[in-house]
Amino acid sequence: MATTLNTIVTAQISGTYKNLLDLGTPTDSFLKKVSIELANGTSANSADLMFHDQRTLGASATEDLDLAGSLANPLTGATMTFVELRAFMVFAASANTNNVQVTRPASNGVPSWFLAAGDGVAIPPGGVFLWSCPADGKVTVTAATGDLITVTNSAGSTSVTYDVVILGTSA
Repeated sequence: MATTLNTIVTAQISGTYKNLLDLGTPTDSFLKKVSIELANGTSANSADLMFHDQRTLGASATEDLDLAGSLANPLTGATMTFVELRAFMVFAASANTNNVQVTRPASNGVPSWFLAAGDGVAIPPGGVFLWSCPADGKVTVTAATGDLITVTNSAGSTSVTYDVVILGTSA
């Protein structure tokens, strides 16, 4: 039996901005929604690999998400080897007291993920970071030389919990 993957990555911000006046309430409602549909496959606008997990890091702990050697397929348990990234999301649990930091490590970091080795983003408690691109060849993963994303607990006082979702291709 062959597995298939069809996904929709959605980013949305909506709101209503009001000015409460004596005789009226001018309102500005807005909605910005971007959806990227990914069919099953390995070409542009597609993905065939997905990893998702809830993980906990101890105080000051760091872990590398190895996109070509350590992440297991949620259906089969087999090790997945990503060749290109299509989407990456991290949600830092609201109950955390420290930030969850996501970086491109200086050694063996996924190229083009962030502008330079060592660059990253700090995700505060309750925060989310989402990146997605459906195009071919924009963020490639190279086993043993460019396949790591580092996740770090920003402080030494308590553990942090985070949810991670990674979409990509096997070829």
